[in-house]
Amino acid sequence: MVRNTAREIAIHLSYELSFTDKTVEELLDRRLTAASFAELAEEDAVYRQVPNAKQADYIRRLVRGVGEHGAELDGYIEKYAKGWKFSRIPLVASAIMRVAMYEVLYMPDVPNSAAINEAVEIAKKYETPETVKFINGILGSFSRQELSE
Repeated sequence: MVRNTAREIAIHLSYELSFTDKTVEELLDRRLTAASFAELAEEDAVYRQVPNAKQADYIRRLVRGVGEHGAELDGYIEKYAKGWKFSRIPLVASAIMRVAMYEVLYMPDVPNSAAINEAVEIAKKYETPETVKFINGILGSFSRQELSE
């Protein structure tokens, strides 16, 4: 499993955080198992390989970070989503942006351009071209403004 696949799984789990009543740890413990991956493998190819310890740690770090910093990350999304109310943004799009923003802000070992480019590439798999442009615009504005200050 490569890092972009682990990132995509983290986005799935961050999306699931939006509507589950489970804690972050309960969700991670339930989803990052061989049995869960086997169950999901037929639906989505990203689950065909169970993450190794390093990949699982990366996924856990991202999902925990999104869970802990969700309000802050949503504030950035709202700030740069000019003309859009946060409630109108699709949940998958917000999960994608939260993960990318968390990486940019809190994971110095991940190059900012990689976090943003991968987020846009993953968005192309799940969202309409218009939403992909929206995500790219928000992440671009976020990185230009927040990282230059």
